[in-house]
Amino acid sequence: MSRLIFGLLWLAHFLPPALLAAVGEAVGAAAFWLIPERRRVTRLNLGKCFPQMDEGEREQLARAHFRAFVRGIVERGVLWWGSRERVERMGHIEGLENLKSLAGKPVILLAPHFAGLDAGFARLACEVNMVSMYANQKDARFSALLLRGRTRFGNQRLVSRQEGIRVTLLAMKEGRPFYYLPDQDYGPKDALFVPFFGVPAATVQGLSRLARLSGAAVLTCSTRMLPGAGGYVLRIGAPWDNFPTDDLAADTRRMNQAIEQLVQEMPEQYNWMHKRFKTRPAGEARFY
Repeated sequence: MSRLIFGLLWLAHFLPPALLAAVGEAVGAAAFWLIPERRRVTRLNLGKCFPQMDEGEREQLARAHFRAFVRGIVERGVLWWGSRERVERMGHIEGLENLKSLAGKPVILLAPHFAGLDAGFARLACEVNMVSMYANQKDARFSALLLRGRTRFGNQRLVSRQEGIRVTLLAMKEGRPFYYLPDQDYGPKDALFVPFFGVPAATVQGLSRLARLSGAAVLTCSTRMLPGAGGYVLRIGAPWDNFPTDDLAADTRRMNQAIEQLVQEMPEQYNWMHKRFKTRPAGEARFY
């Protein structure tokens, strides 16, 4: 099955941008009905995070999320097999000067899980050599394609979670910005329960700890998917002031608040299919 899917993605990457985006969104609309478990998780997450919305608004948001998420997957074919010139046309970078002003210094790019995450990384890789971490996928072919897509341009350093953070810190000391994705539920280990849209969420403390260990500046790095053939815009924010502090919990709350602000700008593009609230405080019933 995976060979068939990857073959279709390879064929699709030859399509013109507007048609490729339309195909991705059409497949996403179908996936909303074909993947009931992820539909259920998305609805539950949106209900927890946006209780002020009426049910109809949340349902529209859920469907829009599936369209954006699957479009992002379909357009990965361009990242894996398209020319460098096409990847550069596909994405535009705003705020690159914020990163370049810190050249040679440790930097952490806080990159939440939006639908355009991989497109943003690929576009930025055309400009900067980075380090990032990855998790091995169940499908070895998928893992190989992800690694290939993220290392095609420049001299990128991908570190497996099994290698640990020490290798990442060494790469940061070489001047590589760390493209960091800490906004998912990785279980109770090294996590604090910090509000995410008002819901206690098991949140890794790594941003504060890494910034302290490395002396790195923290900049938000979010990728917005644009309508139709518009491609993507990667936005790099200014360095955070007064971070990290001596209060690990406050630093972790600040991270979640920064992510919330980005989500509010493009709520349909955040990864609501992920079981963000899977880990619960002791004694609290499971959500999923």
